[in-house]
Amino acid sequence: MARYDVIIVGGGMVGASLACALSGQDLRIAIVEAVQPGVREEPGYDERAIALAYGTKRIFSGLQLWDELAVAATPIHRIHISDRGHFGMTRMDRTEEGLPALGYVVPARVIGQVLDDAVSRREGIEYRCPASVSAVSRTGDAVQVEIIQDGVPETLSARLLVAADGVNSLIRKQFGIDSLESDYGQTAIVTNITPQLPHRNIAYERFTDTGPLALLPMTEQRCAVVWTVASEQADDIMALDDDAFLAGLQERFGYRLGRLQRPGRRQAWPLKLMQAAESVRERLALVGNAAHTLHPIAGQGFNLGARDIAVLAEVLVEAVRKGEDPGSLEVLNRYAEWRHADHQGVTVFTDGLARLFTMPIPALGMVRSAGMLALDLVPPAKRLLTRMTMGRAGKTPRLARGLPL
Repeated sequence: MARYDVIIVGGGMVGASLACALSGQDLRIAIVEAVQPGVREEPGYDERAIALAYGTKRIFSGLQLWDELAVAATPIHRIHISDRGHFGMTRMDRTEEGLPALGYVVPARVIGQVLDDAVSRREGIEYRCPASVSAVSRTGDAVQVEIIQDGVPETLSARLLVAADGVNSLIRKQFGIDSLESDYGQTAIVTNITPQLPHRNIAYERFTDTGPLALLPMTEQRCAVVWTVASEQADDIMALDDDAFLAGLQERFGYRLGRLQRPGRRQAWPLKLMQAAESVRERLALVGNAAHTLHPIAGQGFNLGARDIAVLAEVLVEAVRKGEDPGSLEVLNRYAEWRHADHQGVTVFTDGLARLFTMPIPALGMVRSAGMLALDLVPPAKRLLTRMTMGRAGKTPRLARGLPL
């Protein structure tokens, strides 16, 4: 039986980031992942982008990985928020925060490659992939994970199991942890376009009656598009030819960037809210989408998961240095308690916005417009919102201050 201190199930961006955070701390770490590392899409026009909040940039700095990401990162200097068909708008600017950027847009391919490379060269981390989990059991002082790797069954043991295996987490279900799920009845259509006018490093969030529409600045003057539509409309929109698709997108977004051109390959993602009833059990911690899956409004999903790993890593490292058992419920409750306010605050914020701006009540349009206008004119309120979206609210872990553990 192979023995470890920590087994991470899920080697995506959240799981790999946690492994990097825990490396060099005299811990034996295993990552169980279904996809072989290094199997990434090639660079291209259609590559998917991730919006990293400024706080997440600081976490990657603390992991000593930001310099590798920065070469492919497009800074967000301003954020423009508007409500289609109404007069209210809010603008956020990096100068108001005294920062070089409010956030950064980075190709997912680049983040994945940088993390894969970091995991492969850091001490104490072992990839188990391609591999799948077939069963999990818990004893008093350990958890056992049955895996199948290359068709061969094997048992792994650890003091702590971390579920980083996404919204449909097998580990969460194996431990019998309930989840609250709500279907938004919306689908996110994701693609890239090139606008006629330069994006000038501005990110746009435009609320419409079917959901938010975001355009994020990318390299080569591209913009990443996340267009939220009613799910019953999604198939028809996906079936449109490029000219018809661009016409529909233009009608929703307007002409702030001139004519929208050159649409890339489209992908459609049904949207739902998921909250795990518990984020820890004895010998178990949930992180990222295994613990919470959000509406993509305001781009908080991966950023919330990044803060999970920053806090969990700090809690575990401090516990190990004190000679404590990192899988004990006493230690893991510190992680759960630290993360509770952020989880709840961001979930309520994103869910409330997603529902408020799609309510078919005419009078609400005036209220929303007045609210956005007031927010733009009240600096303390806008700064609070900005700090939340940047991941700088509340108690900040060391990594989120750009400091190593």
